[in-house]
Amino acid sequence: IWDVYWGLRVDQCRCDVHFAEWLEELGVTDKRIYHFGSGGHHYVGIRCAEAELNCTVLSITASPKEYDAFVKLATGNPTITKTYSAYFGDIYTSNAKLLPHFDIVTLFHACEFRHEMNDAYGALTDREVIDLFTQQTDAGGYLLFYTGSFAYATAEPIIAEWAKSAPVKEVATFKTLRVFQKAG
Repeated sequence: IWDVYWGLRVDQCRCDVHFAEWLEELGVTDKRIYHFGSGGHHYVGIRCAEAELNCTVLSITASPKEYDAFVKLATGNPTITKTYSAYFGDIYTSNAKLLPHFDIVTLFHACEFRHEMNDAYGALTDREVIDLFTQQTDAGGYLLFYTGSFAYATAEPIIAEWAKSAPVKEVATFKTLRVFQKAG
């Protein structure tokens, strides 16, 4: 459980803002997106629901307050749930059998939440999470990482190791984001 509520402040959620700008700049539309870390603002889900992007987003949060904000958003604007859903959970217990395939996966918060206590219940490692979501990303799809994360120094060598062995190549940087594309 993450007992923090992230509102939309540029200094906190630059990754979400930059992600939406990346989608806009590339003219991306009608894609299936998995988003690690909804934030209480649910910015990615809300922006992707707009007609110019028209993407579907499944987002995970480990914050009860952020999940409550999603319930409030969905009850106040039920049409948002046609394209956006957030769920409460631990990304380190993700199971491929419960996940659809995606065109784009954001792993902005890699290495931010994994601790020794996760070992007690057999949670995945950060590398296993990255591998799982690579597997769930369709050929030609994208996986993105956030260089502004407080845990990026820990994530960077894991990303480098993954990039050497996974069927991906780094295709761009966009502001604070590193963009990899899965071989197709």
